[in-house]
Amino acid sequence: MGPDVPLLNDYKQEFFLKRFPQTVLGGPRFKLGYCAPPYIYVNQIILFLTPWVLGGVGTLLYQLDIMKDYYTAALSGVLMLVTALILQMTNLYARQKTVTVERMQIQNTLRDEDEYEFSSCVGSETVKFIIPGKKYIVNIVFHSFLAGVMCGLGTWYLLPNRITLLYSNIGGTVVIFVFGWVTICIGEYSLIINTATETATFQALDTYEITALMRPFYIFVFIAMDLAHRFTVNIAVLEQTNQILHIIFLFLPFLWALGILPPLDALFLWGMEQVLEFGLGGSPMSSNTRLLVMFLISTGTAIASYFIPSTVGVVLFMTGFGFILSLNLSEIGLAFKHTMSSHLASNKSKSSGPRIHSVWREFFFYLTVLTLALIEASLLHHFAGFSAFSKASPQAIVSYILIILLIVMWLLREIQGVYLFGIFRNPFYPKDVRTVTMFMETQRRLMKVGVVRRILLTLVSPFAMIAFLSLDSSLQSLHSVSICIGFTRTFRMVWQNTENALLEMVIVSIVQMLLFNTDVWWNRSLDTGIRLLLAGVIRNRLLQLISKLHFAAAVLLTSWTEKKQRRKSTATLITLNIVFFPIVLAFIAVSALLSSPMLPLFTLPIFLIGFPRPIRSWPGPVGATACVCSDTMYYQQVVPSLAAALQSALASGSLGLSSPGSHYLCRFQDRLMWILVLERGFTYCCVNIKGLELQETSCHTAEAHRVDEVFEMAFEHQEHAETLSLNHHFGNILTPCTALPVRLYSDARNVLSGIIDSHENLKQLKDDFLKVLVWILVQYCYKKSKMCEKLDKTTKNKEGSFPLTQPKAFDSAVEKLRTIKDEDSFSVDTIADWTDDSDLFDLDPSRTRERKETEPLEAAPRTLLSVPGSVEMESAVGALQETAPEDKLYKAVVLGLPAVDKGKKQEVVSLPLAEFSCSYSELLSIPEEWRTAPIPTSKLNEKRQRFPED
Repeated sequence: MGPDVPLLNDYKQEFFLKRFPQTVLGGPRFKLGYCAPPYIYVNQIILFLTPWVLGGVGTLLYQLDIMKDYYTAALSGVLMLVTALILQMTNLYARQKTVTVERMQIQNTLRDEDEYEFSSCVGSETVKFIIPGKKYIVNIVFHSFLAGVMCGLGTWYLLPNRITLLYSNIGGTVVIFVFGWVTICIGEYSLIINTATETATFQALDTYEITALMRPFYIFVFIAMDLAHRFTVNIAVLEQTNQILHIIFLFLPFLWALGILPPLDALFLWGMEQVLEFGLGGSPMSSNTRLLVMFLISTGTAIASYFIPSTVGVVLFMTGFGFILSLNLSEIGLAFKHTMSSHLASNKSKSSGPRIHSVWREFFFYLTVLTLALIEASLLHHFAGFSAFSKASPQAIVSYILIILLIVMWLLREIQGVYLFGIFRNPFYPKDVRTVTMFMETQRRLMKVGVVRRILLTLVSPFAMIAFLSLDSSLQSLHSVSICIGFTRTFRMVWQNTENALLEMVIVSIVQMLLFNTDVWWNRSLDTGIRLLLAGVIRNRLLQLISKLHFAAAVLLTSWTEKKQRRKSTATLITLNIVFFPIVLAFIAVSALLSSPMLPLFTLPIFLIGFPRPIRSWPGPVGATACVCSDTMYYQQVVPSLAAALQSALASGSLGLSSPGSHYLCRFQDRLMWILVLERGFTYCCVNIKGLELQETSCHTAEAHRVDEVFEMAFEHQEHAETLSLNHHFGNILTPCTALPVRLYSDARNVLSGIIDSHENLKQLKDDFLKVLVWILVQYCYKKSKMCEKLDKTTKNKEGSFPLTQPKAFDSAVEKLRTIKDEDSFSVDTIADWTDDSDLFDLDPSRTRERKETEPLEAAPRTLLSVPGSVEMESAVGALQETAPEDKLYKAVVLGLPAVDKGKKQEVVSLPLAEFSCSYSELLSIPEEWRTAPIPTSKLNEKRQRFPED
């Protein structure tokens, strides 16, 4: 950003000054980007104050003792209902009046989208600008009815006599009455006239006009608390809460404008998710439909357990349904349906056999685990007996086993990561991931550790925890709401989230060991199920508090240490954060308590509380592409391979403790992928993979370069891969986990600007030039001398004059030439001789020469590797490769020819080779025109005379 760059440029400042007052006031547009008639503003002010006027009529009648309070509320509500209906009918009439004109007018693309032309105070354009109207007739009636109810209850809520009874202060009554009506007018205007653009937005599109209901909903919540206090017996807590809420009611417009209060869709999804996770033992779901269905089923399970009369029946019911609901039932059902349809179909393909066996094997595995869990729970609960928790009780012995399992699995998980505890370099992890063979060998050893951990996590730990729960004495008392909720949650957590359930049970066991003889509320008033529930909530919120404190500290430090983030006001803001540290800490604590994100305003150390939302922060379906562009194809082809690699990594534990809400960042070349864990259960995990745009701008490149620095320090630098070396990026918000081998396409583009023209490179090039030149000349002279020696031998063995057929000397010379040239070629055979430790400039070609001398001449031709992305072409003389040796000089014939079908045998005419009697003619290059066109024998004999005979 830089110190001199403004937070908002001129265009954004103008947009902000237009939009923010509209958001605060609920929809009135008092600042436009053009000159508008005065009646536009006057009409909006009148409509904004209309609810206050109608409510004021009822308030005045009550204060004059003409009507009772509830009659005045009803009168104000009816007046507001009639007014709302009239306004909506006016908008419908204006739209119907101008519909034909709108079809005939020509759209002016140069006109600003916010610019309107007004003809009169009550003209159709004026009405449509001020009152946009509703899309659905149902919403016209429903929203008008809600407006009447809100105006009536708001009149009752803000009666001066009622406020005076709460505070006994005339000044406070006046302030609450005035600003309270401003809040109600904002809610009415947003509901009936024009819905404001909300800062807190969860869904991209408001298809069913739910946004208009957001502000009235929160007004109804405050009024409901007042009604509860009004119609109940005097309770001090309710009275104090009502007094506090009357004050907060005045600040609702600012809470709406700052985006702290969530929209209705995010609020209800967040509420169901929190109840499902912490109250019912489930997991956040990957879609809204799955969340709703699982919430209803889990609630029904908890309610049904309350009515089971037998303790053994309760244990069996909770154990069975806890296991079943922790499975991915939708995927199992679809796989089973597909398997049965394929099995019953008459034209079943043979390739579906392995899949059918896999589905049935998985089904029998789940059935076996469920049967064993039910047998264990029933036998322990029925025959083991119940006793108070003590150091020698059966439940305490199981607690010791759970503690050992937790420590062992924690160590096995840490061993598989690149860093131990995020601080020290793991000595068991591969030192350099660029050496593929070494990395895969070490990774296979670590995978064995992952298999052991997976067995302990999937089979051993759940049965140990079921034994702990079945031996608990709290299950003796039935028909208790707390027992039904606590143990239903815990029996499901055993399978749904085994690692967290194990940690919670160990914490509760340790606390019980320390306090088993102490008469405190923990032992006296709480059963084991509720203790585990509280331990789970505290664990989750404490981890969120630590992560948010880490985030706030990182923002504070980087706002000063990073030059591009440092501004003139940075020192002042850091000082204010230190001075008002208790307030900042309270904001962070509230954010952690609500499980809502922290928002640094304009990336400055000014922290706001974001609105609570579900774990699935992307509201669209899983796997949906937010923006289809040219970068999309690069990520689409990598997702299947990446998903398979993630499946293995999540199962082994090399990615650490991955629970719903965990984020991972994957990096490969210029690609970045954002992975969010959405849902997790027994032997399955659902993730959302988002590919980020390739870095095309300077800021994106800088961000990616910082990520590369963290990864390279962890995975590639040998000097930092020493045993137990420190993590130089400890405290960074990114902690490297592991490297995953994934098959994918590479589109790396190496840019050498700044490298080949650097002074260091030019100096090194000057020093190396002579060395390289001498080396090349020595190699050339050495090969030339060897060639001459072999030619002398062929000269001695030459027989007769120039024959009409090809001499053996020429065959051997061509073969020797081909052997010398093949030594420098790159083929499959040469790849087999290279290892990770081989030198690219090895001068000893003995191994290659020995292998070639032992191979027979009739061996199959070697397959040369082609450049990736190129088109392979078959030589025109390829059909003769199996019968006659091929001189590489003739390969130039096919350059430029079109590609041919390899499956077809093509008949070609073999040209006669020129044969000469001179011993030195073997070193001469045959003219290009002799090779490119067939010539008659007479012409060939004429050309042959030009070569010397001796």
